[in-house]
Amino acid sequence: MTYSFSAAKPKIPAVIVTGFLGAGKTTLVRNLLQNAENMRIALIVNEFGEMGFDGSLVNGCADPDCSADEVVELANGCICCTVADDFLPTMEMLLKRDPAPDAILIETSGLALPQPLVRAFNWPTVKPAVSVDGVVTVVDAAALAEGRVVGDEAALDAQRKADESLDHESPVEELFEDQLKCADLVVINKADLVDEDVLARIKEKLGQRLRPAVEMVAAEKGNLSLQVLLGRNAQAEDNMEGRQAHHETHHHHQDDDHDHDHDHDHEHHHHDHSHDDFVSHVVRAPTYGSLGSIEQSVVKAMAVKGVLRIKGSVAVDGKKAPAMVQAVGPRVEAWFAAGTEGAGQLVVIGLADFDQAAVLEALGAQELV
Repeated sequence: MTYSFSAAKPKIPAVIVTGFLGAGKTTLVRNLLQNAENMRIALIVNEFGEMGFDGSLVNGCADPDCSADEVVELANGCICCTVADDFLPTMEMLLKRDPAPDAILIETSGLALPQPLVRAFNWPTVKPAVSVDGVVTVVDAAALAEGRVVGDEAALDAQRKADESLDHESPVEELFEDQLKCADLVVINKADLVDEDVLARIKEKLGQRLRPAVEMVAAEKGNLSLQVLLGRNAQAEDNMEGRQAHHETHHHHQDDDHDHDHDHDHEHHHHDHSHDDFVSHVVRAPTYGSLGSIEQSVVKAMAVKGVLRIKGSVAVDGKKAPAMVQAVGPRVEAWFAAGTEGAGQLVVIGLADFDQAAVLEALGAQELV
């Protein structure tokens, strides 16, 4: 009698990219998609924001033929509390695609810890088909060189307080440590802004916080090859030893029991402060003459007291593709993005009392949407 055995189908590798606001996650992801080397990469973006422009940021800079359903954006910033409602159906939808993606790339929001997301890969409908190939934590070399974990602390604080689903009580330094503890690869971005001696000291200090054998690589403007990112085969969902976050002792998540009941009605997310101190306004933007004129206008708007972040897409004279805009603190970026729809709006995030008229004047805009 002859028996025939077929080899087990290899699991789809998933890469989780985490890191604080402004560290360069979106730029890293955008570069990876532009250099996907004919791989079918599915992208899940999880970002805080009234209009969710970050999904468009990446979508428009990937393959121009990419359809809208290949970029799935989760509106809530707290993966821990949305995982059963949003993330799992999204994964199941991706797994039903024919052909299935060659890899899955997940960009978390700047404050969503990777640990609960890693555990979600043990869900019965996901585990047989997908494995966490690696958790990539992106850090800001320029900020670390100045003794800070984030480049624009005010913008990060605004992001935390504007999202009611986040745990605001955890110190930023503690959140940073949690992101490092879960990492399989640490990308030290903006390495071109520090000298070699400073970079060496940053690596030494980071190394003291990492699990054994975690690799660190330096990057400039998020440039990192796909070969560096993929192929780690960490199987992180089966290897949570040493990855636990500080808050998990309070949330009582079990490594081997992912029932993830949601009957707590967010009782563990008490918020004693007011969220009214921070606002997010959508501005109807004009058509600009060039990328340079966009950057000049956004720089002026960012200089208005109380403005913390500006992002979105705008039209440019004579260009079919809109220009994507991303501004955090003193750093302003604008680039063309083929295939992106909805040009003409910018999201302005800041303190509740910032001068809206001054922002509109700086941007050459007429009104808030």
